[in-house]
Amino acid sequence: MSTSHGTARTNGNGHARTRSGLRGYSAWSLLRHGLSRSGWPRAWREHELRDRYDAVIIGGGVHGLATAYYLARDHGMRHIAVLERAYVGSGGSGRNTAILRSNYLTPEGVRFYDRSIQLYEHLAADLNFNVMFSQRGHLTLAHNDASLRTMRWRTEVNKLQGVDSEVIGPDRIGELVPYLDTSAETRYPILGALYHPPGGIVRHDAVVWGYARGADAHGVHIHQQTEVTGIDVEHGRVRGLRTNRGRIATPVVLNATAGWSSLVSHQAGVEMPVQTFPLQAAVTEPVRPFLDTVVVSGTLHVYVSQTDRGELVFGASVDPFASYSIRGSLEFTEGIAGHVLELMPALHRMRLLRQWAGLCDMTPDYSPIMGPTPVEGFYVDVGWGTYGFKAGPVSGEAMAACIADGKPPEIISAFGLDRFADGRLVGEKGAAAVGH
Repeated sequence: MSTSHGTARTNGNGHARTRSGLRGYSAWSLLRHGLSRSGWPRAWREHELRDRYDAVIIGGGVHGLATAYYLARDHGMRHIAVLERAYVGSGGSGRNTAILRSNYLTPEGVRFYDRSIQLYEHLAADLNFNVMFSQRGHLTLAHNDASLRTMRWRTEVNKLQGVDSEVIGPDRIGELVPYLDTSAETRYPILGALYHPPGGIVRHDAVVWGYARGADAHGVHIHQQTEVTGIDVEHGRVRGLRTNRGRIATPVVLNATAGWSSLVSHQAGVEMPVQTFPLQAAVTEPVRPFLDTVVVSGTLHVYVSQTDRGELVFGASVDPFASYSIRGSLEFTEGIAGHVLELMPALHRMRLLRQWAGLCDMTPDYSPIMGPTPVEGFYVDVGWGTYGFKAGPVSGEAMAACIADGKPPEIISAFGLDRFADGRLVGEKGAAAVGH
C-alpha cells in the first residue's frame, strides 16, 4: 500500500507507519498475516464514552466520518465523537450503488459535486487507503425530444462551470457501450445521451473504512452501537445529548444521518422539510467485464454499472410511497429486469443474485440541507435523497469548515434550511430525479 505523506518507517512487527499515523504493510508482513489469519490490528480503536466532547457527530456513514476527519485534520479540533447506533457504514453508506458524477443542472449543484469529484480523485492518497475509484464515464440516455433538450441545457451549465460534459448521438453511444440497443426499432429509441467522462464508481465500504481509519488516526472517537435518544437544548442552544450509554455534554452537534434525519432533528426541536422513501437496488452474478461506463435512463427509471468483480448493479428511482421499510419487492425486480432488457436484450440469460433497499430523505427541491439551524450549535447535513454518497468528501470538508468558522462556506451557502422559508429553492429535479 502506498503512503501519501513521505517515507514510511517500519516498526518491529514489519508494519509500516506513515507520518499521518496510518499503517501499511510490507509484502512479507501481508503474506504472514494472510497465512496465519491472526494478528491483524484494528482499523480503528474502541474508546470509553467520555462525558464531554468539543463536537459530537450523529451518524457513522461517509458524511459523518468525513466531517470528523476534516475537522481534526484541517481545523485542529480535538475531542470529537462520532456516534453510530449500529456499525460504521450500516446505513445509507452501505446500501447505495456508489455512482459518482458532477453533471448536475444548477450552477450551485455542479460546483458542489465537482469539488467532491476532485476530492475523490486524490482520496486514496490522502487516506492511504485504496477506495477503488474508477472514472469510467457516465451516460444519461435521452429517449425523447424533451429529454434531449434537458441534456443540452445541462451540458451548457456544466461547461460554464468547467465540468466535462457533452451531448453525443447514437453512433457514439454504440461505440462506448456496444451492448446497448441503439437501433430505431426499439420501444424506447435512444436519441442521444449526456456523456460525462469524469463520472464513475467507487467502492463504498472502502471509502467509509478509509475515513474511519483516517479520523481515528487524528484522535477522533468512533462509538458504534451508540444510539442518540435525546438532544438537550437550553435557551436556544445545544447543551448536550443523551444516548443508550449515558449523557454527553457538548456545544456542537451535527446531524449527519440518512433515513432518520427528520426524527433526529426533531429531538433538537428543529423540523425538517423531508420525506423518507425506500430505494431498491439489485446485483447479478459476476460475468466477464464488458460494461465500461455507467448507463442511466431517466425515461425508464433505471441505471446499470459493472463492478470490478464483474457483477452488474441495477437500480431505479425511489419507491412511490413514503416508508421506513427496507424490504425488497417483487414488483421492483420485475420492473427493473424488464427495463434493463429493453436497453440491453443480450443480458436475458443473466441471473439476479440478490436485491436490497435503503432509505432516502427527499427535500422539496431535490437538494440537500446543510449548515446551521435556529438552534445554536445544532448543525445539519441531511436531505440527500439518492445522491449522498457522491457528496461525501465535499460535504465533510464544507461542514467541517462551517463548524470551525461558525458560518457556512460559499460552496454550501445555497443549501441552508432558511431557503425554504425565503423561497430560494435550488431545483435539481431535472438532474437528480432518477438519482444516479
